[in-house]
Amino acid sequence: MSSASDFRVTLIGTGTPVPRPDRFGPCTLVQAGGQTLLVDAGRGATMRLFQLGVPMGGIDVLFLTHYHSDHTSGVPDLWLTGWLSSHYARRTKPMRVIGPVGAKVLMAKLAEAYAADIKIRIEDEKLPPEGVATIVEEFDRDGVVYEADGVRVIAFEVDHGDVIKPCYGYRFEFQGRSAVLSSDTRYNQNVIKYGRGADLLVHEVATARPELMSEAYVQRIIGHHTTPREAGLVFAETKPKLAAYTHLVFIATEKIPPLTVTDLLAETRETYGGPLQVGEDLMQFEIGDDVTVRQLDASADRFGKALTVPKSP
Repeated sequence: MSSASDFRVTLIGTGTPVPRPDRFGPCTLVQAGGQTLLVDAGRGATMRLFQLGVPMGGIDVLFLTHYHSDHTSGVPDLWLTGWLSSHYARRTKPMRVIGPVGAKVLMAKLAEAYAADIKIRIEDEKLPPEGVATIVEEFDRDGVVYEADGVRVIAFEVDHGDVIKPCYGYRFEFQGRSAVLSSDTRYNQNVIKYGRGADLLVHEVATARPELMSEAYVQRIIGHHTTPREAGLVFAETKPKLAAYTHLVFIATEKIPPLTVTDLLAETRETYGGPLQVGEDLMQFEIGDDVTVRQLDASADRFGKALTVPKSP
């Protein structure tokens, strides 16, 4: 049986396209069986990895969920900064990327865009060309997309909107434990299928005050995501050991403030009464017989008091 430290999930960024300093762009770190895996790389991902002391050049695989810019804007930073010779980087082999169809185009175009930088650093800093190369694998259906050293990753299609395709979530399995990441999605049966019985289910959520719901752009945003009541239905059906929120879409205007975390919890509790955690940047979940939640005090670069979520009876 694995110890808690063998399998952990850390919310690197829990935000959205809104450039908030407290919630960086979407990014999740999964560490299992000695492997370091990253899902998406939004704005500021490298800074959060630096705070955690996780060398960005040591990421074994970057998994992509879809190609909205808030999920990929940190990819060139992760790729290029992770190649530098400093202690926080030092990648000497190709960066491995796995994602739905579109990943190869993304990485090829980034190589074109940064060709001058790459050429200069190879000549001037003598960086190894192998460290800036990429190995990109694509998929176009549900199924296992990665398996190594006891870790298995299953991709499953989700519904982020009629034209926002492809979009996939991921299920990570290790020594009888599982962590599921919904990605951006409407209420979706595939999340329920692959999330059922997970130790940890990390789900997106979007909410707005009633007075904003008459606005067409608000209806469009909410229509591409899962409301708290709908997320509660997903949690109630899947019955994870712990449910957690990430990618918190709190819609507001200059005159109308966003709903609060308290409001978010209250709406979720209309449909779900089980264990629930509202994610924050640098919140970590250790998965074992229990799920232990720790919040990093970023100013002190250390983890704070642990909260243990007991195993369901």
